[in-house]
Amino acid sequence: MRALVIFVLLALLAAGAYFALRDGGWLEQVTEDRVRAALMDNGVPEPMAVCMAEKMTDRLTISQLRKLEQLAPQAGENSIPASFAEASARLQRVDDPEAIRILTETGTTCGVGLIGDQLKSLF
Repeated sequence: MRALVIFVLLALLAAGAYFALRDGGWLEQVTEDRVRAALMDNGVPEPMAVCMAEKMTDRLTISQLRKLEQLAPQAGENSIPASFAEASARLQRVDDPEAIRILTETGTTCGVGLIGDQLKSLF
């Protein structure tokens, strides 16, 4: 009986480890809060970060989020790129075209939506 209990506990532990560590498992899931925080840490205004995080959460892996962290300014760089060349250099550091595509699509969609909301409030 004791051996059976130990076997069941080991099986449950193995199943838990599988779900936590497998590709796309619990440890690999990107949370909306983490995406929003990363965006805001890099100078994205809160309303834009909230919109983008909501849309990006299901589309980015943790690996892609880590790659996007390469957009953050490094020593000697401005917090916001001062030129096209500086912005281009940061994008090249990411080295993940899919992550950049998701970021730009989401940023465009949210930016247009927020501008539309601002225009509606004027009229």
